[in-house]
Amino acid sequence: MMYEALGDGNYDVLLAEGAEDALTIAEKEDLTCVFLDLKLFGTNGIELCRTIRKIRPLSIIYAMTGWSGLFEIEECREAGFDDYFPKPLNLETIFKAVEEAIEKRDRWLAVRNRL
Repeated sequence: MMYEALGDGNYDVLLAEGAEDALTIAEKEDLTCVFLDLKLFGTNGIELCRTIRKIRPLSIIYAMTGWSGLFEIEECREAGFDDYFPKPLNLETIFKAVEEAIEKRDRWLAVRNRL
């Protein structure tokens, strides 16, 4: 649902089939915005976020989960997530988050390019 909606919204969307695939994409692609489910086969989204954050420090990374709790939210912040979205996802909220991610990353890149 989200993949199709974002693709129809004129965004370039890449879909990872798992953690290993996500890391391969992160190593090869300049990612503006990443949505990670916290429950992944073979790993968890928190560990994957830490790894992607090292590879792509300017990417905006969002957590998604159907199991939200205060401890998990705090752990997400410590891992490097920029925001947290409980499921079910609201597409309007997702589109707004993507636009904010693009704007934030563009500002950071502009500052970096001036240095």
